[in-house]
Amino acid sequence: MKFHPFLLACLLAGCEVGPDYHPPRPAAPAQWVSPQAAGETNGPPAEAAWWKSFHDPELNSLIVRAAQSNLDLRVAAGRVRQARAAARVVSAALGPTADAAASYNRNRYSAHGFPPIPPALAPLDEDLFQAGFDASWELDVFGGTRRAIEAARADTAAVEFAQHDVLLTVLAEVARHYAAARSCQQRLAVANDNIKAQEQVLELTRDLFAKGLTGGLDVQQADALLELTRAQPPAFESGFRAEVYQLSLLLGQQPGATLDELAATAPIPSAPPMVPAGLPSDLVQRRPDVRVAERQLAAATARVGAATAGLYPKFYLTGDAGLQSVKASDWFTAGSRYWSAGPSVQWRIFDTGRIRASIRVQNALVDQAVASYEQSMLSAFTEVETALTSYAKEQIRRQSLARSVEASEKAVSVASDLYKNGLTDFLRVLQSQQALYQSQDALVQSDAAVATDLIALYKALGGGWDDPSLAASAQLAK
Repeated sequence: MKFHPFLLACLLAGCEVGPDYHPPRPAAPAQWVSPQAAGETNGPPAEAAWWKSFHDPELNSLIVRAAQSNLDLRVAAGRVRQARAAARVVSAALGPTADAAASYNRNRYSAHGFPPIPPALAPLDEDLFQAGFDASWELDVFGGTRRAIEAARADTAAVEFAQHDVLLTVLAEVARHYAAARSCQQRLAVANDNIKAQEQVLELTRDLFAKGLTGGLDVQQADALLELTRAQPPAFESGFRAEVYQLSLLLGQQPGATLDELAATAPIPSAPPMVPAGLPSDLVQRRPDVRVAERQLAAATARVGAATAGLYPKFYLTGDAGLQSVKASDWFTAGSRYWSAGPSVQWRIFDTGRIRASIRVQNALVDQAVASYEQSMLSAFTEVETALTSYAKEQIRRQSLARSVEASEKAVSVASDLYKNGLTDFLRVLQSQQALYQSQDALVQSDAAVATDLIALYKALGGGWDDPSLAASAQLAK
């Protein structure tokens, strides 16, 4: 039997049917369109560990511990190990399989069966000893198995990038809740300072009332403002505890595990003077969710080839060998040996309708994967633009609030002096004190918003998951 040279080459080397995958080239804008008036630049990100730019040792410690012990990261690591094991299962189909079996049977035949067996001609009782193995190897001539392996490896990479996306989210959440906890502490400190100042004003008003220099209305108004301010600290204290409980959850600990550690009042993490945002085209490599979508597209493309291979014949090399005897004494003699070997071919000729329908299914999944990838890129651009705008505008708002606090402090001082000298009524004092507290509280909230907006920007840019120092301690599947 002679083989055609082309067929022989295909059998030896094999080919892969279906489309070859080429990574998409998304249309990315050359520059960000959002105003960059608060220190942002289009230069390449200088540091993957963005949390270190806040220069807060406590935040750095929380970040590292969360990467080591977060339970969502542990789940993601398990998914990576599962995907890798599943890929090895698919890869095993490329090699041969072999099975071994051994058996012993004791048989008795009926003397009255059809045709009847006279006991004088053949024994009715018989032993059968048998042992052997059989092997089979599918020659992946048209690349169906290799396409399936390609898809499995792309799926594994997608799960690995999904794990990095979980890490990115954990880092951002730790920083966000930490900033919120410090904001509650700062708002509580502002409230307590104003309570002390208002208590002094109330005491002064009572002295003036006792001397007949003012009316009882001034005392009641001062007391009312003081009690209104005293009503604020409980909300800040409960807010602080809620943020700390969330931090403990992110660290995989009981809710109160970090209360003592964070009990001392500390400043809100301050933004660095410069924030390198990079270019829009950098998101293709920096955003793990975009990498997930790209790998899912690669897997879907490979599955088209795996389905297309069903249109072509499958070639096998099969064989079996062993020992078989009716007597144990003849078990290892040459006459007990048996074997068979040879190639075989299988072709699903009358199943093309289902195969072609399966190919159309896979092509539809590719179209969905393309749309998902494009959507992930648009979402990434949108998130960065939104974060850039929020960060820049909040910086401007904070500057106005800082000037408002300075003006309110001067107004309180002037109003208090005029009231002591009888040159203005007490309502001006109360109004100036209330305006001061409101502006101070708004400034603290703006400080927290600046930090939170910057954290959101870092997350949108996709930084942090690839930091080498963090990866060494992070709970990532190796």
